[in-house]
Amino acid sequence: MSRTREIPCVFARAGTSRGAFIRRSDLPEDPALLDAVILSAYGSPDPRQIDGIGGGDALTSKVAVVAPSQHPNADVDYTFGQVSVDSAAIFWVGNCGNMSSGVGPFAIRMGMVQAVSPLTKVRIFNTNTNKILIAEVEVADGEVVEDGECRIAGVPGSGSPIALDFGDCGGAETGSTLPTGKVRESVRLRDGTTVEVSIVDAATPFVFVLAQAIGMQGTESAAEIDADAQLLGRLEEIRSYAARAIGLVKGEEVAREVSPSIPRVVAVSPPTDYVCADGTPVAAKDISVVARQQSMQRTHKTYSVTGTLCTGVAGAIAGTVVHDIARSDGFHFNIGHPGGVISARIQVDQADGDIRVVEASLVRTARTILEGNLKVPKRIWP
Repeated sequence: MSRTREIPCVFARAGTSRGAFIRRSDLPEDPALLDAVILSAYGSPDPRQIDGIGGGDALTSKVAVVAPSQHPNADVDYTFGQVSVDSAAIFWVGNCGNMSSGVGPFAIRMGMVQAVSPLTKVRIFNTNTNKILIAEVEVADGEVVEDGECRIAGVPGSGSPIALDFGDCGGAETGSTLPTGKVRESVRLRDGTTVEVSIVDAATPFVFVLAQAIGMQGTESAAEIDADAQLLGRLEEIRSYAARAIGLVKGEEVAREVSPSIPRVVAVSPPTDYVCADGTPVAAKDISVVARQQSMQRTHKTYSVTGTLCTGVAGAIAGTVVHDIARSDGFHFNIGHPGGVISARIQVDQADGDIRVVEASLVRTARTILEGNLKVPKRIWP
């Protein structure tokens, strides 16, 4: 008699993230049991996640749960989970735009959406944010095309482009693009320093601060930032302030425990020449801002999709700390990050004092790494 349960799964790279894509019907209904099953599959909690499919990094410890949608304007429902590496927790809040890029191909592969050549449009309802995004996936002879010439920073090689349009993504978590009603506000840190921040909710809530205001040059590598405990502490103080300010936690002191994944904090600085960790040069003339993002209290080695969209939206709103330093043509927004450059098309309507995101779109690639069955001990799921 088998002592394990088998869960059909597609394990894939999606954008610059990686994780399992699983049908909701193949997982237990009980939320607590579902968490236990996924934690077991990923090998959490453990810094190396050695006993599971997790990669020992927040960027490779993500899960996408997908099901046919009952929403009249969507084909599939997609729920994102950030699987903690070092604690027995999954955070089903916010969205991961990179993982979103793998949902369309998965839905087509699983027969949830009919394959239509040459492009199949997949309407995705993200249950974390109650927002619909549209993915356009290349298809040939009824199969998803993964090979192509599209390159994205942070991923070796190239692949078929997957266009993602997040549409009106303002207020994804809080219901308002400016959840505190302010374009900028002051935060007093424990060391007595006062810094200006902007809290913006588009695709996912982010809090932005000028890198130079917290002692950064702005062009540091992810490793350099993570080696500076004092700097990480300042960034987490700012993030904790924003978590309380937008109502995710009652007190800043519990933000890391209760809501470590959102809001996310970004240090921005004006366009400048710098060199990526792999030696690739980035020219100031090619970017709108330089940015360094935190993800689960560590520095993102590239930049998130939701962060790109939110940074672009922040850059379009007069008075934010991003807007005041950004160089943009008003439509294309290019962010210099530790792994290169990520670009988005952003259009924001600010007529009559209201802020509405008209377009927030970009291109990603995705690749299936394996398709098979996750094995979970029956002592976890009898």
